[in-house]
Amino acid sequence: MLIGALGDIHGAFETVQDIMTRHADVPLWISVGDVATNDGEYFTPVAPLYWIKGNNEDFDVIAAATAGRPPAPTLHYLSNGGPHQVGPWRVAALGGTFAPSWYHTPAAALPPARGRKATAGSLKLGKSRDDKRRHFVRDEVLACKALSGIDLFLTHEAPRPFYPAGRRIDAGKTVINEVLAAMRPRLHLFGHHHEFTDSIRQGVRSIGLDVVTTSYLLVDAGTLRCERVDT
Repeated sequence: MLIGALGDIHGAFETVQDIMTRHADVPLWISVGDVATNDGEYFTPVAPLYWIKGNNEDFDVIAAATAGRPPAPTLHYLSNGGPHQVGPWRVAALGGTFAPSWYHTPAAALPPARGRKATAGSLKLGKSRDDKRRHFVRDEVLACKALSGIDLFLTHEAPRPFYPAGRRIDAGKTVINEVLAAMRPRLHLFGHHHEFTDSIRQGVRSIGLDVVTTSYLLVDAGTLRCERVDT
């Protein structure tokens, strides 16, 4: 059995539907976050899609999904931690971005957006710039570190070192490496940077996914062998 893996979606819903229709034999899909459109809209995938939070989401929608009210019947949110059962896999999640100033805050205490009025160029997701729920926190990292027997670890952030587009600044986050070293999952997937990479981090295969309009992965559910497919 194959399972599909999608990078950041950013509202490219028609592309996702086309991919899923093209691979009607793939029973379920996963995504590393940033699903919503710029105005915070979600969709109903034609096949089950399991996703973690990115940094550009409607975090009220994510809060509702966490409380058991998903935005669509085929859109399944994976909260940080785990393990989650996704098909035959045990999956762990660490969605969102790293912010040192908020890292030691309990997840439930991360403040929502201040709700400033949207403008023509700044709709629902414009205010998410100050919505601290877009971050992950230390307690969630510790929960991930305590997990074992994980097949797939999904993060939005990259591990270190990671130099997007060849830039000299390392955009990776040390805490991702620390979780990889402690958890030892069979495979790690991440997004955020919209750039395909395939490397080994802490002895774990770690793949950065393109934005979904560029490419996606088909993963053998048993062997975790990955095939990159151009969109």
